[in-house]
Amino acid sequence: MYYLEQNSEIPLHIQLFKQIKEDILTNYKIDEKLPSIRKVASIYNLSKNTVESAYSQLVVEGYIDSIPKSGYVVIQNSLSDFSSQFPCDISNDMKEDEILYDFFPARLESSSFPLKIWKRLFNKNINDSLDFGAYRDRQGEYELRVQIAQYLNKSRAVKCNTEQIIIGNGFISSISLLALLLNDEHNSIAIEEPGYHVIRKVYENHNYKIDRIQVNKNGIDIEALEKTKSKLAYLTPSHQYPTGVAIPISNRLKILDWANKNDALIIEDDYDTELSYINRPIPSLQGLDNNQRVVYIGTFSKALSPSLRVSYMVLPNHLLEIYKEKFSYYDSGVSLMTQNTLASFIEQGYWDKHLRKIRTINKKKHNLLKSLLESKLKDSMKIVNQGGGLAILIQPTKELDYKKLEILAIKEKIKLHFAKPRCGDNWQALMMGFGGIKEKDLEKAIDLFSIIWYKCIKK
Repeated sequence: MYYLEQNSEIPLHIQLFKQIKEDILTNYKIDEKLPSIRKVASIYNLSKNTVESAYSQLVVEGYIDSIPKSGYVVIQNSLSDFSSQFPCDISNDMKEDEILYDFFPARLESSSFPLKIWKRLFNKNINDSLDFGAYRDRQGEYELRVQIAQYLNKSRAVKCNTEQIIIGNGFISSISLLALLLNDEHNSIAIEEPGYHVIRKVYENHNYKIDRIQVNKNGIDIEALEKTKSKLAYLTPSHQYPTGVAIPISNRLKILDWANKNDALIIEDDYDTELSYINRPIPSLQGLDNNQRVVYIGTFSKALSPSLRVSYMVLPNHLLEIYKEKFSYYDSGVSLMTQNTLASFIEQGYWDKHLRKIRTINKKKHNLLKSLLESKLKDSMKIVNQGGGLAILIQPTKELDYKKLEILAIKEKIKLHFAKPRCGDNWQALMMGFGGIKEKDLEKAIDLFSIIWYKCIKK
């Protein structure tokens, strides 16, 4: 008889597999027949699928075989001492429903999404005029590109037309396509240090050499950039990730001058300028460029929804020609209905209204979190990035045991996020995201966090 624990964290089919395997190794003989799946299911009050899963694993690992008209029989297994391990979750990550407060640095409250408006626009767009039997524009739906071009020109002073915009299925999709586009002309890229780890990983995967250029109080170190051999640079000029500094106009002109003199190209990632709470964001670097030296990239993830997976690139005309010649077969990857609904959302003024609402909500939370951190943690920390986006970044002013902080936070059902694994491994800070936490819960969250923070400061 096998003992199966119904309330165990180990799934029933895994429990059954392990016990039958042990039974085979100690009690069964070669060619001896196992009970049928139906019989085992009946004896142990299990579903047929559960027993089939256990038997299937025994077959895969060579303990039994299925013989036509005979059922399952034990076979010779030279690996009878093989210790099988089912894949199971052994990480320290909490399940989402166990987390009290998640300080994820790039998340919005679920209630912030304009669901009623979106459903209404979606239903209006799904009608007989749509041809679901045809392949759509791989560059992205024309009407959506029209709306994005108009928005960028008005809000970010980006100089572009509809033809220059390529819709992508999220940021990684866009920069991966760009890596392919640039591969004939470039084999290295200069990136900010500290900087966004994803850009480094993507371009490493495309076999680019990575030149890490330090960031100072005015953004990327221009003198160091001028010394690099790379003729391609990735920048977050309006809100540097992760330090938050903005490149002043004077330095932006110097960077453009570097690009012109070296026949270089700049990738401008304008990832969260819609969420600026103190100053108006400086107009885009691309808008200052008169020589087609900047590729502008943005998404709808930070201000609308990361789940929609909509990004866009504005290509200079010379790159647009390469795209049309070699890569126009790449599909945007964004569903027709998502594109059409988003186009209507922008065209009918809902995007502008939503931005005003989302800025107001998150500005309140930003200011409250800043005040709470300053009042609760006092001089034991310093704020290193604030004023925009969905997180405030802090660093301890005293020696802090980061590992202990993480462990204690998990015990209190708090999920913390650290800069080091996300920003190049050499720069550490705590990323205190507020976007996904309700305003009314922030004080309770920081009260609890401050208790464990002080426990982790080394005397």
